[in-house]
Amino acid sequence: MEFTKLGKSGLRVSRLCLGTMNFGVDTDEQESFRIMDAALDAGINFFDTANIYGWGENSGRTEEIIGRWFAQGGGRRERTVLATKMYGDMHDPLDGPNREAGLSAYKIRRHLEGSLRRLQTDHIELYQMHHIDRSVSWEELWGAFEIAAAQGKIGYVGSSNFAGWDIAVAQGEAKARGHLGLVCEQHKYNLLCRLPELEVLPAAKALGLGIIPWSPLDGGLLAGNARHGGGSKRSGDAKRLEKHASQLEQFGALCDELGEREDTVALAWLLAQPAVTAPIIGVRTMEQFERTLRVVDVKLDESALKRIDEIFPGPGGEAPRAYAW
Repeated sequence: MEFTKLGKSGLRVSRLCLGTMNFGVDTDEQESFRIMDAALDAGINFFDTANIYGWGENSGRTEEIIGRWFAQGGGRRERTVLATKMYGDMHDPLDGPNREAGLSAYKIRRHLEGSLRRLQTDHIELYQMHHIDRSVSWEELWGAFEIAAAQGKIGYVGSSNFAGWDIAVAQGEAKARGHLGLVCEQHKYNLLCRLPELEVLPAAKALGLGIIPWSPLDGGLLAGNARHGGGSKRSGDAKRLEKHASQLEQFGALCDELGEREDTVALAWLLAQPAVTAPIIGVRTMEQFERTLRVVDVKLDESALKRIDEIFPGPGGEAPRAYAW
């Protein structure tokens, strides 16, 4: 396994991040344990979750599964760089009017305590805002994060689904307080979704954030499910498949030439992007996990990268050059 630093921090994380969104939903607890054990054995030390995973009335279930896995001991917690997120409605009646999705010092304090309890740990290496909430001041947010860090409950702060200018404002406010600021941005980024190359990736690179791509296979469309018959609940409807049929056919042909599966090449392309720290691999089964590990051994040459760009053209570079010059 390869490792890199998380943004401008000194924290070293694996180039693949284990996503746990399926745990307790599509993947039962026993299989979840097997996948997490296999991840550590393979050198993956970076695990991502969120307090709402489990969804709806079952929000928190995924964190509870991870907590029970940690409780088995064997150095599991010590070997894991743990990331979780907060923003959504946890369906807790005690939250009262503060149940509504959003950010606040209340959410940071109360939902952090809930995550620590479910995860059976006293600290979280990376605490992330799941979405932006522009109605709340950064004075409030950074103040709350600073308290949590001073208490030893969080190590670093990250964002998810932020615009480039949200990142810039957050970092400016943090710098004014003498705070490290954000160390990473978790963002949708893949061959079928390259708009982040306009502003989010350049902002992250300039301001010291690592990019953690979610949905690296675009819900399964880039996994070759249509050709291999694997299927997925998140592989998209017939309209999306039809819209991208020509691109996916060309991509499949290229992957055949390379002797690799589509999902492997799509992930290898992300690892070749300078702004990317670690794509999130949201596997459902051990079979998927074991197949995914091959990606760290695949290095795409300039010819392959050029052909991929021709099949899935990006926005043309960074803004405003991409459209104005």
